[in-house]
Amino acid sequence: MGPKLATLLLLLLIVSFLLSITPPSSAAPILRAGGERSEDEARQLHRSWAAKHARAYNSVAEAEKRFQVFQENLRFVDAHNADADAGAHSFRVGLNRFADLTNDEFRSLYLGLRGLEQRQQQRQLRLQSRVGASDRYRFRDGDELPDAVDWREHGAVAPVKDQGSCGSCWAFSTIAAVEGINKIVTDDMIVLSEQELVDCDTSYNQGCNGGLMDYAFEFIINNGGIDTEDDYPYKGRNARCDTYRKNAKVVSIDSYEDVPVYDEKSLKKAVANQPVSVAIEGGGSAFQFYESGIFDGYCGTSLDHGVTAVGYGTESSKDYWIVRNSWGDTWGESGYIRMARNINSATGKCGIAMEASYPIKKGQNPPNPGPSPPSPVTPPSVCDNYYSCPETTTCCCMYETGSLCFAWGCCPYEDATCCDDHYSCCPQEYPICDVEDGLCFMSKSNPMGVKALKRTPAKPYWAFPGAEGKRSSA
Repeated sequence: MGPKLATLLLLLLIVSFLLSITPPSSAAPILRAGGERSEDEARQLHRSWAAKHARAYNSVAEAEKRFQVFQENLRFVDAHNADADAGAHSFRVGLNRFADLTNDEFRSLYLGLRGLEQRQQQRQLRLQSRVGASDRYRFRDGDELPDAVDWREHGAVAPVKDQGSCGSCWAFSTIAAVEGINKIVTDDMIVLSEQELVDCDTSYNQGCNGGLMDYAFEFIINNGGIDTEDDYPYKGRNARCDTYRKNAKVVSIDSYEDVPVYDEKSLKKAVANQPVSVAIEGGGSAFQFYESGIFDGYCGTSLDHGVTAVGYGTESSKDYWIVRNSWGDTWGESGYIRMARNINSATGKCGIAMEASYPIKKGQNPPNPGPSPPSPVTPPSVCDNYYSCPETTTCCCMYETGSLCFAWGCCPYEDATCCDDHYSCCPQEYPICDVEDGLCFMSKSNPMGVKALKRTPAKPYWAFPGAEGKRSSA
């Protein structure tokens, strides 16, 4: 063999070796040795992720802060999926739309179960007195249940919805259970209104600040029914109760009951008969980034999220619940999560067997009233004796001297905070102004913000029909 041929063969061997260790091109994240990536690679992934999720930041400082959070979450995703590939987990996680949020920020924005302690005390009193005891689905020896149930296959589950950054999970859990039983009893799938519960169910529940499914069932019963989503659409924020639409009672229920606690067999019996509202602890990082598979990750029993159990099954000898979430269809398995079932704990995975309830419906709905009439035009907000702003907005002074305001602006939020720059304003749920970065925050200790809005010029009072209304204190 000549020297030239030997050199050529050596070069071919080197090229073949380099090709064998070069990772393939892919849009999906590829695990690096030790789970670590270069900063350049992480930044490129962050830019791609931000473009995919239409995420924009209002300052260089905010963009850098969000990248650091993203990079930390990326490390978690890589490490978890490496363990899953090694057989340590039966589920995978991914860089979903929550990937630039810390876990504290995620929990403050997307969880919203409130009132459990009071409700559990009431439940205990009912059980002690045997008044309203819920034995309908109590599992008994000899009960034969289907091996698998999926209410989606029966048309009893509406398409997955998105609560947005409003802590209204309790409303979505309630509505999904009511939609399900209505379909089962009447054979009519009617998509119902979560916003009506957010706006009008305020005796115990607190709209975007949290609530509980049992209280929401009570509201629907006492109200005589609930309106459709088309007639009372979701806004993702607290708003004034529309009494015209509240009185459009399209779907009714007769009562509700609680599933026997700490009993997955009874929960299985309930889910075999209808979709069931359940409370879980959904605030862990593994739950935040869940992508696919049967969730067997760490979670406790500090119930903070309302979801709906719509079925159950078994895969590769591993039992699971089919759970419908309300974070849109890009989270998890098209908006669903399969959670481990029949685990070695009476509480069930993430406490799923601790606070489950379901509506009862015995007959047909009231006659359909049709679309609600337009709500009456309410008078505008009065800024002073000369200028006003449209109803559901807030008057904010744009130019003042001493205690006198010489020019008014309108903030497109009700009960808004008027920022000190006399130019921007913040919604009621985010009352802390950061005029330097143009952001609004929930509190000084919570770094998750939304973009502040500009004020629009107020109009002379005579431009509004019936200009008597509330006077601004801005």
